Amino acid sequence: MLEQRYRWKNKQLREHVAVLDGKLSPHIVLTNARYLNPTFRKWIEANIWIYDDRIVYVGDRLPEHAEGCEVKDCSEYYLVPGYIEPHAHPFQLYNPQTFAAYASSCGTTTMINDNLMLFLQMENKKAFSLLKELRNLPASLYWWCRFDAQTEIADEEKVFSHGNVKDWLEHDAVLQGGELTGWPRLLAGDDMMLHWIQEAKRMRKQIEGHFPGASEKTLAKMMLLGADCDHEAMTGKEVLARLLQGYTVSLRHSSIRPDLPLLLKEILEFKLDNFDKFFLTTDGSPPSFYEEGVIDRLIRIAIEAGVPIVDAYNMGTINVARYYNIEYLHGSIATGRVANINFLKDIHDPAPVSVMAKGKWIKLDQHNVYEEEHPVDWSSHDFGPMKLDWSLTYDDLQFSMPFGIEMLNDVITKPYSVSIELSFDRLPQDDDQCFLMMVDRKGKWRINTMIKGFASRLDGFASSFTNTGDIILIGKSKKEMLIAFNRMKEMGGGIVAAENGEVIYEMGLPLHGLMSDKSLEQLIKEETELKSLLKERGYKFSDPIYTLLFFSSTHLPYIRITPQGMYDVMNKNVLFPTIMR
Repeated sequence: MLEQRYRWKNKQLREHVAVLDGKLSPHIVLTNARYLNPTFRKWIEANIWIYDDRIVYVGDRLPEHAEGCEVKDCSEYYLVPGYIEPHAHPFQLYNPQTFAAYASSCGTTTMINDNLMLFLQMENKKAFSLLKELRNLPASLYWWCRFDAQTEIADEEKVFSHGNVKDWLEHDAVLQGGELTGWPRLLAGDDMMLHWIQEAKRMRKQIEGHFPGASEKTLAKMMLLGADCDHEAMTGKEVLARLLQGYTVSLRHSSIRPDLPLLLKEILEFKLDNFDKFFLTTDGSPPSFYEEGVIDRLIRIAIEAGVPIVDAYNMGTINVARYYNIEYLHGSIATGRVANINFLKDIHDPAPVSVMAKGKWIKLDQHNVYEEEHPVDWSSHDFGPMKLDWSLTYDDLQFSMPFGIEMLNDVITKPYSVSIELSFDRLPQDDDQCFLMMVDRKGKWRINTMIKGFASRLDGFASSFTNTGDIILIGKSKKEMLIAFNRMKEMGGGIVAAENGEVIYEMGLPLHGLMSDKSLEQLIKEETELKSLLKERGYKFSDPIYTLLFFSSTHLPYIRITPQGMYDVMNKNVLFPTIMR
């Protein structure tokens, strides 16, 4: 096991060399292995020796001594490196451990993760202790360092202090700064953010952009200020514009933006035949999106679109490793690399039948065989149930704001004028307006408004799953909203729906009200049930989880509810402040 992120101990390195000298036996030998070599861009047959978590030899030789060594004949398989997810948000109901376990079983054995939830919910000392514990997983987890909260929070300058950000940037598991959801501030003259970018560059770490709809001029400016990659291209022309300005382009296929087939179609129409500046991401989708796989799903889409097979696999492996300067550890099957290997039956089907991660079998002949040796003790990192030592009353459920929030799609919202009477305890059914309330998780403030387009027949709904970790209430009935809230409070966090005086749906989120400790397979079922329930009650979009997450996210237009109040994204000002309770 790697003691530090980028280094084996001297004793371990000497053991690796001793295996080649015949003084020690490898632990696993893969014989007659046809593996994809990205340098030669073809399939090569070799024997692969593995000691602990590392590939110690790839070539024609077999070990002189193989006492106690597992030997696996791979003549029926095609071997490719473990896939890499370069842009994960591992807090979308699942947690980093459960997402890593599921993704690894699908062949995605390395993830580069958003740190925002950890940054907002934990002190650095506790967060870094968690990162250390997560190193015991068979998956390889790396991280980003955010520079802004992507919402309006109190004391942001203290949370995102120079010391806090620099500590993250200097951490050996952090590979990049960003994503730059706060780039307008950077262009407007935020020199502290520019300094953090410069610090990341000094450490040879990358900067991830967030530039949806950006003009050529904006892309050029952000490149000059330090951006290296962007995942927000939504058309082939936008991909081309980024390539022309020197960007690496992360091609996204997610629950909100399932764009990859169109992107690849238009890229191929441009006659681009060099795919080295591309990689693939699912951009932190909710559980149900992963029912068909993770990066393996995206590689399959690329192959079906006509991308050369070698390039399709490279976009999910070596291209990412080279970009993040971890090629010496990941992205290829070669001497010295971490033993992350996928075993395929057909080169056109990237879903592996067997998976090895850090030299351990995760899946073997279609069966998941790995049992977690070191389950994360979340309570030791202060990730336990929410403790709400305050109550919500009818007095809090007073609504009089002259305008509300109208949903244009899953995540884009605009203001609208409220024209119905708000003093009643229940709103008319079959009208797509509901009460909307955001409450501080500590009970200190609230903001009450209306939402149009979320549902037409939803009586009471409460969620502690939000971008800020505060609580969202939605519904037609104030009574049912209180029932949903009180059940969510009793559970210690989660998502609850109430109707006719009873709870009709609940999803427990016992990790700080934000994450579940259940497997991804279980969460897929629970999320699917939630989507069905909301659809029956008038939710007409596809992704309610992202809707809940982004109610407070100020990197998207046009109006948001935040801990500071009702916020106008375009004009960057608070329209109505929160009310202290």
